[in-house]
Amino acid sequence: MLSVLRVHLPSEIPVIGCEITPYVLLKRPDNSISNEDVPESAPINGYCMRYRVQSDQKFTVCSVHPTEQATLQCLVCVKAKVPLARSFHCTPTCFSDAWQHHRALHERASTASNENGTEEEEMFGRFSSTGSGVKNAGISASTSNAGQSPSLTNASTPIYPTTVAERSGDGLFEVGRSRTYTPTADDIGHFLKFECVAIDAETKLPIGNTNTIMMSRVIPAPTPIPRRMIPVNGVDVLGHMDPDSRIASSGTFSILSYNILSDAYATNESYSYCPSWALSWPYRRQNLLREIIGYHADILCLQEVQSDHFEEFFAPELDKHGYQALYKKKTSELVQVYIGNPNAVDGCATFFRRDKFSHVKKYEVEFNKAAQSLTDAVIQPSQKKVALSRLIKDNIALIVVLEAKFSSNQGADNPGKRQLLCVANTHVNVHQDHKDVKLWQVHTLLKGLEKIAVSADIPMLVCGDFNSVPGSAPHALLAMGKVDQLHPDLAVDPLGILRPASKLTHQLPLVSAYSSFARMMGIGHSLERQRRRMDPTTNEPLFTNCTRDFICTVDYIFYTADSLTVESLLELLDEESLRKDTALPSAEWSSDHLALLAEFRCKPRVRR
Repeated sequence: MLSVLRVHLPSEIPVIGCEITPYVLLKRPDNSISNEDVPESAPINGYCMRYRVQSDQKFTVCSVHPTEQATLQCLVCVKAKVPLARSFHCTPTCFSDAWQHHRALHERASTASNENGTEEEEMFGRFSSTGSGVKNAGISASTSNAGQSPSLTNASTPIYPTTVAERSGDGLFEVGRSRTYTPTADDIGHFLKFECVAIDAETKLPIGNTNTIMMSRVIPAPTPIPRRMIPVNGVDVLGHMDPDSRIASSGTFSILSYNILSDAYATNESYSYCPSWALSWPYRRQNLLREIIGYHADILCLQEVQSDHFEEFFAPELDKHGYQALYKKKTSELVQVYIGNPNAVDGCATFFRRDKFSHVKKYEVEFNKAAQSLTDAVIQPSQKKVALSRLIKDNIALIVVLEAKFSSNQGADNPGKRQLLCVANTHVNVHQDHKDVKLWQVHTLLKGLEKIAVSADIPMLVCGDFNSVPGSAPHALLAMGKVDQLHPDLAVDPLGILRPASKLTHQLPLVSAYSSFARMMGIGHSLERQRRRMDPTTNEPLFTNCTRDFICTVDYIFYTADSLTVESLLELLDEESLRKDTALPSAEWSSDHLALLAEFRCKPRVRR
């Protein structure tokens, strides 16, 4: 027969809007072990699974018409300690009609003992913002004139629907009958109970014991501090995320770069300071999606996007918001061994708004292939194995050429010219002791972008997690177009792949978007606040990655300054704004990185 071997939840703390998906391990009739469901619609050998989710939410009823649900409450009853069950009414008319009798309750309450108060509170619920079944905002009764019926401010819609499941014997209400359940605002402050049991498909009778998990109280999703767009034209004015009010005009677009932290790496061991429920993927994915959508960016460059999460979640969810998706998974020689799950290999995902851009071309850069070509060309045969062991890191880059659908201010002399845009999205090697590999990967990417620039004179954006701090050799190569031959990072070159240092150059006029904060002219509170969050030596943010062990900048948005100009930037945060212990991820922010967002304007092209 069918039996349940194990049941557990990723987190025992349910959060509003985050789907609860229990892990149920079953022993099938053929004695095989599986975590796949056996629904009542598809039984196996006459057996199937039945699930139930219950809540301790209390159905508050009208004190006059007990078959009707209460929609308002007399606040004077609450203050006078009248038994709460008598303070609820279904409509303003109901309350008004019952006023003469109800007023007597207020008069007796000051002298009468409330022997049944506790019992009635347990039965009907306490009056609070977290859910007695009645909204307290704007619902009150005024007794300023004891001889007249009270005036009610607002009979709002009840929190719970009129049709409520019947109460079970243990004081719980059934709120779901599926294996998964997504708490709603109605559940805030209430306990949830999950049950599963194998049943006979024909008789519907349980087979074996019922497995039960009692969850903690449902909590609302924590709200992070809003981040605003700040113009970089020297005017101390804050722009908003709303696309209708955001500073925008012909030829402008916005781009987001964000390492979202792969679930495979979001372990309790690595981030022990983050609550387990906030580290669970069901919570993080909803929180990340809400944050990403809230930025209203035209182009999204996301890193550490697992291949299964891209296919099953991000691509379909962002499609609903008008984004087309492109993806490049890391090559998996090492990653798959590390995480043990080929579907959990992460990569770079680039999304763009279909109403703003159309897809022209896609280039995929695999640094492993480039490493193989390099070793074949310059490494001695006896050293190839050692060289490949150092260079093979599975990192990739995704380069996308887009065509804008908005006016690009090309000028009267080029009225019909297409406005193209090249966007590179990458995640560079993380190992801090492999500085040569980081620099080689960045140089390889830039040389590929140079070839594209030669074939098509178009604006370029280079985004991603470069795992390189400001002032490092990779950052210098990106920002300055070359690396000083005396740079200390060049001392780490066991394979000789960085020599001569004079070859470490490129001709792209790249500038870091966030360095615009340091160059801004003007005064004002918000501007000065952003300057304090910049490193005056490197003109980069003080940090974009903020864990308990590492606080520094490793994420950047670079752009070609001859074809693009920065209009506005997403404000930076300080450590105090993030969390008391200044560590990410947290309940509010679901990645250990911060999102970067820049708005650009296409410059009119000069005829050459």
